[in-house]
Amino acid sequence: MTAKKKRTPQVQSDSWVVIAADPVMDAQTHGSDPTFVRLRNPSTDAGSLYMLSSGDVQLYEVKAFEEEFHSWFVGQTVQRDGRLLFITQMDPLYLILPYLIKSGIEGKFQPVNQVVMDEEFPACSRLLSCTRSLGSLQHVAEEKEVGNLKFHRYSEEKTLSWLKKKVERTVAALKKRNISVGEGVKSTTYIRVKTESDHNEEDYLRYAHGLISEYISEDLSKALHKHLELPEITSPKETEPPSKKRKLSDKPVEAGEDYTKFNSADFVRKSAKKMTAAQKSLAKVDKTGMKPMSSFFSPKEGETKYWTSPPKRSEINPWKIPFVIPHVRAHNSSVEGVYC
Repeated sequence: MTAKKKRTPQVQSDSWVVIAADPVMDAQTHGSDPTFVRLRNPSTDAGSLYMLSSGDVQLYEVKAFEEEFHSWFVGQTVQRDGRLLFITQMDPLYLILPYLIKSGIEGKFQPVNQVVMDEEFPACSRLLSCTRSLGSLQHVAEEKEVGNLKFHRYSEEKTLSWLKKKVERTVAALKKRNISVGEGVKSTTYIRVKTESDHNEEDYLRYAHGLISEYISEDLSKALHKHLELPEITSPKETEPPSKKRKLSDKPVEAGEDYTKFNSADFVRKSAKKMTAAQKSLAKVDKTGMKPMSSFFSPKEGETKYWTSPPKRSEINPWKIPFVIPHVRAHNSSVEGVYC
């Protein structure tokens, strides 16, 4: 009896294929490895995957490129998780900002370590260990120092000014790399004929505003849009005139390649045409004893009809086929036929 081969159980792997810069994986400086953590996304308010470098010095954003039915061959093994992760550096102030906005409703100055707290995502407190965190709070909050302690309160005016600088730096980076935005995106695969001076500054601002809006809340994005003094985009339906309904025509549809199409108006029974005054007076005349006009042109009974050419097919009665007797006249050399 042959024994069945046992299949190895499918074990969920915790390894991924990652594209990142060399400093991201550097663990020699602080003696610890980088760690993946789940933090609250400032745009969606849901959990997202981030990475903290060795010693929680720097925050990195993790973006996943995923395709269906995709896997990786790593050495002699097959990696079932076919996602490709991109790790890029990120300002931790974007993730701290929602906590400051929430605490700013009370209008009090509070220690930042009491503000950045989340029971659902307890790893958020590690954001304060980043080198840029505490030094950048002055860009989005008012600061007071009492003794050796610092207290902060959210400031919308400072936040919008800070975000505006972010937008301006993004616009400068887009122009430096010659990245097409606005209508120029449609022709990036072709040779561009426009010079840099032809680019619309408003298109760059809108594009940069959209990129920054991926890291802030919707309300803050609208406030930033207003702070940048960008005009509202009107929908095409508002600019176009209202469409007119097509009227049914009495004329039939002209036949094209498809002869099965008809106009619905063709099937409507049309009313009789009105008679003129002459036709009405003629209809009142007594027609008894009168013959129709066609009777004067029809042949009489027993009368011979001469034909100088063969009769038409429509004039021949198929049930009574006539015969032709040829004869020759003395004064004419042409042959005629007598229709009997």
